[in-house]
Amino acid sequence: MAQIERVHVLDEREKSIVTKQGGCCSGDGMSCDTDSVSGAVSQRACVYCGARVVLNPITDAYHIIHGPIGCSSYTWDIRGSLTSGEDIYRNSFCTDLREKDIIFGGAGKLTKAIEELAEVQKPRLIFVYSTCIVGVIGDDVDSVCRLMSQKYKTPVIPVKSPGFSGNKSTGYRMACEAIMQLLHPHKSEKKIEGVNILGDYNLAGEMWIIKNYLKKIGVPVVASFTGDANYDEMIQSPAAALNIVQCAGSSTYLASRMEEEFGIPYIKVSFFGVEDTTNSLLRIAEALGNEEAREKALKFCKAETKKLEGFIEKYRKNLQGKKAAIYVGGGFKAISLIRQFDVMGIKTVLVGTQTGKKEDYEIIESLVDEDTVILDDANPAELEAFMKEKGADILTGGVKERPLAYKLGIAFCDHNHERKHALAGFEGVYNFTKEINESINNPVWEYVKGNAYENKNHVTCKSEYQSL
Repeated sequence: MAQIERVHVLDEREKSIVTKQGGCCSGDGMSCDTDSVSGAVSQRACVYCGARVVLNPITDAYHIIHGPIGCSSYTWDIRGSLTSGEDIYRNSFCTDLREKDIIFGGAGKLTKAIEELAEVQKPRLIFVYSTCIVGVIGDDVDSVCRLMSQKYKTPVIPVKSPGFSGNKSTGYRMACEAIMQLLHPHKSEKKIEGVNILGDYNLAGEMWIIKNYLKKIGVPVVASFTGDANYDEMIQSPAAALNIVQCAGSSTYLASRMEEEFGIPYIKVSFFGVEDTTNSLLRIAEALGNEEAREKALKFCKAETKKLEGFIEKYRKNLQGKKAAIYVGGGFKAISLIRQFDVMGIKTVLVGTQTGKKEDYEIIESLVDEDTVILDDANPAELEAFMKEKGADILTGGVKERPLAYKLGIAFCDHNHERKHALAGFEGVYNFTKEINESINNPVWEYVKGNAYENKNHVTCKSEYQSL
């Protein structure tokens, strides 16, 4: 794997940006899973934000942000997670620390906030997040939470998440630590034949899609972490026979802890795309040693794949030869997207993640063509330069990347947590394919580039876009 030398890349970033050359897929020389380079204006969020996105979807939990009001507003309703029960999680509570609190300490204000919430709302579960300023002034949040837990007989769990104390992955780990603190009193020696789903947040109802698939093949779901989760369901999770990890970046640490302390093995899965969805269902059945479930999964996936064949082929003629850039949060999603684009006939020319690990990048290298740019923890300047260089037709990323794509006159697909339609499972293949076609072949790009009337292919492109 050769390093890229570009004048627009900071010296400290050179080892985090590479091209695939000579078929090398070892991952050697790729710098990843480290703190962001100072001054690079990374697209990553902070530790606190990483913790909040993991815990926020728990439907009946109350979240108290111990810090300035800006931290609370920044992460209010941060995920597009749907609920089948309570919607308390869509509210945000904050101690709103001011200058006086910073000088004299905010522990008293936190105590009053928890007491008010406990007495008025009667919560079953409270998470208390430490923000940057709390890390500076040194409030003893642990002691406050312990005393409040004893007083109200309710789990009040501290989340150690000062934003400057690491990176977004650190926030994921702190959230997993908080979950383990909740689960420890409910450790069970007795196992039931069921699974926990880790790392899915029920964006646009995707957790319901996955649960429905598992129901079809006869595999019970004990608990979910944390999409559409609730307190009663979560405390039963130590009895599950298997953990399946959808988002490896946010939940592998939790899966490892549950394996070590509760004896629950885990496998990593992905439900994005036909290939990954099929493989995941089969591997779940195999990991449980359930041959009947495996046969049902095989039959179900064959039937769904058959339905999709004509659909994908219809769109493939419009997408063949296009070039895609991918920049997402975790490596598992990037890997699935590369495979999905390949099925459509779209070549991935740039791929990067915020929190990918070395093993993720090794798989990515094995899937992409020569001269594909691979980068970790990118900034907008790098993304812009490489998309121009590679002639990308579409960028698949999150909300922070959308303005960049539109500024460059490049199509965009939102694969982040703000989206309103499901992209997981076989249903997700329909939605994703349609969105890619509607975005990449929209006639507006010809006008944006200033050649709407000169481009001979414009009329054909427009008619094809409308016909589908």
